[in-house]
Amino acid sequence: MSLTKIAVFLASTAAVAAAVAPLPALAQVKAEAPAAPADGAFAPLPGRWVRPDGGYVIDIRGVDASGKLAAAYANPNPLPFARAEATRDGKTVHLFFELRAGGYNGSTYTLTYDPGRDILRGVYYQAVAQQKFEVYFTRSK
Repeated sequence: MSLTKIAVFLASTAAVAAAVAPLPALAQVKAEAPAAPADGAFAPLPGRWVRPDGGYVIDIRGVDASGKLAAAYANPNPLPFARAEATRDGKTVHLFFELRAGGYNGSTYTLTYDPGRDILRGVYYQAVAQQKFEVYFTRSK
């Protein structure tokens, strides 16, 4: 990733953060009520996932057999996902998250679960800046 892209990303992230009214900090991200139990392919997804390049958090509380995720986002304040779902393509598990609250205006994460490394890896589309960034999330222990 070029320094220009990183600088634009950081500037756009700062602009989004400035547009969000500060909320009291929470020790953990609160998600909606847990979904029904997941099937085997989705079972590893629940947990607190952290993006190391900025501390952004996806908290997956549960996933049902259809792939609907009970999940929330924090940057650092909690925000709801407009859409959060998991799908399977053979043995590959894909996740899609859409943010519409707090000035995110349709920003999305399109991720794939890597079971060997226990990470979520993919692309963050920053809708305000109309740019894509390769990202990954690690499971918080």
